[in-house]
Amino acid sequence: MHALLASATVLALAASASASAAPIVDGALGDHAVLQRGRPIILTGKALPGETVSANLAGKTVSAQADKAGRFRLTLPALEAGGPYRLLLDAPSGQQVIDDLLIGDVFLCSGQSNMEMTTEQSQNSFQVYGASDPQIRLMTVPKRLAFAPQDKLDAPPAWAAATPATIGKFSAVCFYMGQSLRETTKAPIGLIHASWGGSRQSAWLSPDGLEQAGLGEPAKTLALYTRDTAAAEKAAASQWETWWRDTSGLAQGREPWRDDAGLAWKPVPVVGAFSRWGLPEMKGYLGMVWFKTEVTLTAEQARQASVLNLGAIDDADRTWVNGQPVGGTSLGRARQYRLKPGVLREGRNVILVNADNVYADGGMLGPASAMQLRFDDGSSPPLDQGWRYAPAGRSQSNAPRSPWDDINGAGTLYNGMIAPLGPVSLAGVAWYQGESDTGLPGYDRRLSAMLKDWRARFETPALPFAIVQLSAYGDMAQRPVESGWAKVRDTQRRVAEADGHAAVVVTIDHGDPVDIHPGQKQEVGRRAARAMRATAYGEAIAPSGPRIASAARDTGGGVTLTFKDVSGALAARSGAMAIGFELCGAGACRFATGRAEGDKVTLSGDGQPVDRVRYAWADSPVVNLFDDANLPVGPFEIPVP
Repeated sequence: MHALLASATVLALAASASASAAPIVDGALGDHAVLQRGRPIILTGKALPGETVSANLAGKTVSAQADKAGRFRLTLPALEAGGPYRLLLDAPSGQQVIDDLLIGDVFLCSGQSNMEMTTEQSQNSFQVYGASDPQIRLMTVPKRLAFAPQDKLDAPPAWAAATPATIGKFSAVCFYMGQSLRETTKAPIGLIHASWGGSRQSAWLSPDGLEQAGLGEPAKTLALYTRDTAAAEKAAASQWETWWRDTSGLAQGREPWRDDAGLAWKPVPVVGAFSRWGLPEMKGYLGMVWFKTEVTLTAEQARQASVLNLGAIDDADRTWVNGQPVGGTSLGRARQYRLKPGVLREGRNVILVNADNVYADGGMLGPASAMQLRFDDGSSPPLDQGWRYAPAGRSQSNAPRSPWDDINGAGTLYNGMIAPLGPVSLAGVAWYQGESDTGLPGYDRRLSAMLKDWRARFETPALPFAIVQLSAYGDMAQRPVESGWAKVRDTQRRVAEADGHAAVVVTIDHGDPVDIHPGQKQEVGRRAARAMRATAYGEAIAPSGPRIASAARDTGGGVTLTFKDVSGALAARSGAMAIGFELCGAGACRFATGRAEGDKVTLSGDGQPVDRVRYAWADSPVVNLFDDANLPVGPFEIPVP
């Protein structure tokens, strides 16, 4: 009996060893996945160095030899839509089996919080309970940042069929787009979701993409950060300080971290979000606030290295001690900055924090008990008393962020969430981002660079993109105003039209002036599917609805606008005239009403100079111009020859 048990144990150990050494395929491929139809199926992974690895799928078998590092790459022939299939990966060291694979169309959905918003958080979420479809497969990429491109995910991809349990936690825009495409294509649909709320475009670019976008220096600083953190932090702080001097007009030596006498300091009522202090001027405040406190140290303490603990700060900070930069990052996480000997001094020490709030609550959130200096000898002078504040009166939305700054860095999310997807083939990409780039110069260059960058990454030169425009949020203008959100929308339109393989998804009529996350995501998903039907499937339909084509000056001083991609005719809703138009010239814009007929809108002149026309030019514009397909005219600005 003992011999039999020993023999069984040996066999079990041998099987376990074989399984652990078996070849493993990496990237986005896993049980229940969808593989792109009509494209060669590329498999990469890890095996024992030098061994031959074979793959069998749908009766097709290919083999390749692993290199010295154990990496292998196999290419199976393209397949038509169908399944389910089983993939067998075989090598002398063992086998890997991947079950329940479908062949169909695979789409990647990415961006920030409006793409991340789940179906159970959106309107019409009750419809999830009747939306099961085993031919739709869902996979969410776990949130991860990295300072260099990663070659694999941290864990095997968790694909699942669309059921009420899986749909509710999945991206609403992505799911509704896939559901709509299923109705027209009839093929299996695979949806990969990789988003992070609040992220800037720069975080989603590869090292090559950053270079193309004019962000080569931040990329180099990020690479330096992995080798010499202190040197990289010094470089990032210098960039921030230069930005502050350039935008504030203050001479060197007069900056707040060197001379704060010009600030109107007031006592901080309580450690926590400043919107909850009960002060009218701080309720709803968006922008920068300076915070300052002082601590008195002995000579023995000042000689030691220490850690500055500031508690959580929202959204971004830049921190100095005695005028020396010591750190800066974003998100509402606890700040811990290592101080080298020489930063602190005997006697009075000044800690200065620039905290920027770009959305909702902001400031030094604490808790107060976490705010302290911790010395190497174990002593910890508290910093929970004596804080003062001074509003800076302007936003840091266009301030440089540290290249390693999670969601605002240089390639941090591409490295951790896009690069590890492996050689997955895609039918298209849905991109919903731009809120966090509002006010940042060069968005057109970054967006164009990303389209080129991801096409190279997924080895598809004409990979279609559906770019979801920013919806309405913020002020409803009572007179013509400048609007950062309108500029982003117009940039998205211009980039898509110049690209040739991209289309915008107009959402201006489904926004919410008081909620940056409007709940109507079902129609947004359907419009994204329409854009994909035109760009990815070649359907003869307008991908975005009516688009501005030209502007011509009338003899009477008015302007005639001609639109393309109009289904039927343009019509003004709830009135005889179309609203939302502006005639601009001599440095000023005026509201103008328009009369729609067919594919044209005529704006009457007002006797003043006109050199361009704007439409829907506000954070939350009110518009009423649609075509017969129930699609709105999107925001634009166009010169008048």
